Amino acid sequence: MTQTASSLERINEILDRLLNPENGCPWDKEQTPGTLKKHLLEETYELLAAIDEGDSPAVKDELGDCLFLLIFINRLFEADGKFGLKETLNAAADKIIRRHPHVFGQTKPLENADEVKEKWHELKQHEKHAGAYLDSVPRNLPALMLAHRLTERAGRMGFDWSDPSKVLETLEEEIAELKKAMKQQDQSGISSELGDILFTLTNLARHLKIDAEEALHAANTRFRNRFNYIEEKLAARGQSLAEASLAEMDNLWDEAKTKGL
Repeated sequence: MTQTASSLERINEILDRLLNPENGCPWDKEQTPGTLKKHLLEETYELLAAIDEGDSPAVKDELGDCLFLLIFINRLFEADGKFGLKETLNAAADKIIRRHPHVFGQTKPLENADEVKEKWHELKQHEKHAGAYLDSVPRNLPALMLAHRLTERAGRMGFDWSDPSKVLETLEEEIAELKKAMKQQDQSGISSELGDILFTLTNLARHLKIDAEEALHAANTRFRNRFNYIEEKLAARGQSLAEASLAEMDNLWDEAKTKGL
């Protein structure tokens, strides 16, 4: 038995204990694939944060949490007579081989990553059941990622802006419509137009080869770091955030920016 196989066996033995009807864990025995979804999502975001921070020990820890939950979910489907881990892993291996015919010998090699990506989506579309073209894009993705994926997919059929300048023109139109809705105090219209602006900005990022979700995460991190800097500097002066003026906080914000935060 390989080290990986014995580690996997150890996880299965732990799950055997946790799910034992007589002396297992009361919480684990109550779980279903549905109840574990939110935990898997939380652990996934913690893994992404560890990757962003370049924290290798944390990445290992969070990867372990994600893998454990995935195996746990698979075990619940197996207990329900659906499929086991072997079937899941074989299905994944078969899919990867099927979607890499340029590597596994069925077709000629592809020249670059863009060609690989295009071929992947082409093969994926053939594998999916018949339905609306956009149905293969998961509806519960984070909103910015969903906007990117929807329009990226529509773009493969030619429904897209020709270049970033055209997206900017649309953005200007949407901002004008938002201003009009604000002037009319049309709250429903304001919400709709603001959504259109966010949607268009996501597409501007896509045309500029930038991932909007990651760009916003980076902006959130910069804001957190700079605001923490403000709080620390005020505390060093014996001031709280509530006691500081906006001008004082603005000056410290600019100072944080000059320090690269």
